[in-house]
Amino acid sequence: MPKKILMVCLGNICRSPLAEGILRSKLSKEYIVDSAGTGGWHSGEQPDKRSILTAKNRGIDITHQKARKFQKSDFDNFDYIYVMDNQNFKDVVSLAENENHKNKIQLILEEIFPGERVDVPDPYYGGQDGFEKVYDMLDEACEIIAVKLKNIN
Repeated sequence: MPKKILMVCLGNICRSPLAEGILRSKLSKEYIVDSAGTGGWHSGEQPDKRSILTAKNRGIDITHQKARKFQKSDFDNFDYIYVMDNQNFKDVVSLAENENHKNKIQLILEEIFPGERVDVPDPYYGGQDGFEKVYDMLDEACEIIAVKLKNIN
C-alpha cells in the first residue's frame, strides 16, 4: 500500500502547497502527497502567486494544485498529517475522533526541532523573502520526512 501524506496550513495557499510540492518532488510516484487548509476561504483556488514563484524558482511546479478544506475523512484517507503551526495542530486535533486519528498529526518542524513546537511562519502578509525562508524550512523538514518514509517501506 502506498503511503499517503497530507500537509495542512490555514488557507491551503501558501505553506501547505509548498510542503506538498517539495515532498512530492523527493518521493517516488507510489507515494500520495496532498494538502488542505483548516479554513475553506480559498477552496478551488491555485496557491498564492508568491508560493508558485518560489517553487518555480526551485524547479517545482505547483500550479496544478487547488486549495481545499481539511475534512474529517482525511484522518481515514491519510497515514500522516503534517501541520504547519500550533494553531493548525489544535484545529486538526479538535476534529479527531479517536487516538488513532490524533497519532497521525504532527507539527512539520518537529522533524528539525524535536520537542520545540516551532511554527512555520505564515508568509501571507509579507514579501517574497518570507516565502523563500518558508521554502527552505519546509525543504529541510521534507528531506527528513522523505528519508523516514523510504526507510519504512
